[in-house]
Amino acid sequence: MYLKIAFILSFLLYQNLAYSKAQDKNDFNHEYLSDYFSALVSYDNKQNKQALKFFENSKNLTKYHNNFLYEYVFSLVLDGQVKKSINQIKKPNNKNIVNFFEADLLLVLDSIAKKDFNKANLKLKKLEMYAKNDTYQLIIYQTLKDFNNLFISKQFKKKPNNFGKLDMINYAFQNCYLNSKNTGSYFLNLINTPGSDYSRYSFFYISYLIQNEKYNSVYEISKNIDPLRNSLLLIQTKKWIDDKKLNSFKNYFSCQNENDLLAEFFFLISNIYSSQDMYNESNFYLNISSFLNPKFYFNLILIADNYYLNNDYDLARDVLKNFNYKDEIYHWYRIKKTSEIIYKESNQDKSLDYLEKKIKDFKNPSPKVLYDIAGIYKKFKNYEKAIDYFSLVLDEVEIDTYTYADVLYRRGGCFERLGKYNDADKDFLRSLKIRPNEPYTLNYLAYSWLERKYKIDEAITMLNNAYAQKENDPYIIDSVGWGYYLIEDYINAEKFLRKAVELLPDDPIASDHYGDALWKLNRKIQARYFWESALNSDETDEEMKKKIQSKLLNGIS
Repeated sequence: MYLKIAFILSFLLYQNLAYSKAQDKNDFNHEYLSDYFSALVSYDNKQNKQALKFFENSKNLTKYHNNFLYEYVFSLVLDGQVKKSINQIKKPNNKNIVNFFEADLLLVLDSIAKKDFNKANLKLKKLEMYAKNDTYQLIIYQTLKDFNNLFISKQFKKKPNNFGKLDMINYAFQNCYLNSKNTGSYFLNLINTPGSDYSRYSFFYISYLIQNEKYNSVYEISKNIDPLRNSLLLIQTKKWIDDKKLNSFKNYFSCQNENDLLAEFFFLISNIYSSQDMYNESNFYLNISSFLNPKFYFNLILIADNYYLNNDYDLARDVLKNFNYKDEIYHWYRIKKTSEIIYKESNQDKSLDYLEKKIKDFKNPSPKVLYDIAGIYKKFKNYEKAIDYFSLVLDEVEIDTYTYADVLYRRGGCFERLGKYNDADKDFLRSLKIRPNEPYTLNYLAYSWLERKYKIDEAITMLNNAYAQKENDPYIIDSVGWGYYLIEDYINAEKFLRKAVELLPDDPIASDHYGDALWKLNRKIQARYFWESALNSDETDEEMKKKIQSKLLNGIS
């Protein structure tokens, strides 16, 4: 990185000397180089706010160096100043050095935002030149071209681009734009695609149904939205429907709005970059999405999550300020994410203190809020309070549904941690009555029975059932291995527990179990190695440490 900066500075100094005879000496100031150097260092360290400050102080360098314009424009967009970045690109002095994809993309979008689709078509021709050597740029170019032609001709392009599921997404939105009778089938085909989760698009399908006054279909779809485990967007959607606030949808999105359609496309592009840990690129396209449709502020959770994952907690907090009490589910997201930041920056107690104060702001919290609070208490091993909140959730959700069974499973786990085994077994067994053979419930109940040396044969049968469904799940593999250990089949125990340790090398329980199996096979040096690994883990509690220390001293009888 520093070699790159040194080269750029050398290049600029050379240019300065070459220009010095013909240019007014006020045009170029060596202080610009210092600011530009600082900007590059901040930019490469992902300190965009600081980088932007230095870019602003040295922006006269645009006439000397094309890379400066690229980095300055990129930083402006990262800061949410998309309009300013477009104005910078349009400056007459920059006309001859605008030769990078992002600049021409912004010019195309500026034309589309102004509904000057013919001008956008002309600018797309230049964008095509970049697309030949980059897959993502090809996808962006071709998708923009298709949508822009749709906006001009009002006709649906039937020929696919061979972009896989992206073609399905684009077809659904293009038909929705035309209010085609095929819109519903395109959305349903997308939402019901096996092996993938496209449930997000239920929001846009519901929006289309409301626009066409198909209210019965809206209420039927809402019944199938899980109020606890679906995406935030869908849970908020369900809440609007349950609260009879169908007019809320048009406040955020319309299929007939060209900018809204493209905003959703760029949100998808942003997600692709985020999934590859390319957070700057992800935030760049997400800010473009927000520029096109600032109403759909729900997408900002991706920027907040990107900042959080990159440990930029102050920037994450700034983004979270966008979520207020108006939309409860997103307001709750803000509180929950802020408590996570406090935990990272400080400690568990302060995180919980903040959360408990904010909970009081909710006069009638939705099941999702109660469910998440229960999960947080469980994570922090406050099982009594977790049980209280899981019990409140059970009072709110429909009995004997998969959602109800999931809450029973989680509450049962809290009872088990407290040693209240009768209550735990009741919850697990009732959950299994609703969801027979659910692998994780089978695993938890069977493991609990094995630990208590209770119904061992039945527990092993349950574990084999769970393993047949989830043979690559390390926790289930560990449970199966431990079951063999308890019936003194140490050879099979070692086989399964070795696989569990390979999949969970940092898990103290897996290492401890494997050490026990190795000891029984008289592989004592290896056993001590895995016990010590478990002992030194940050996740090992004090009670478990005492047991391991005893084994290191005395072995297993």
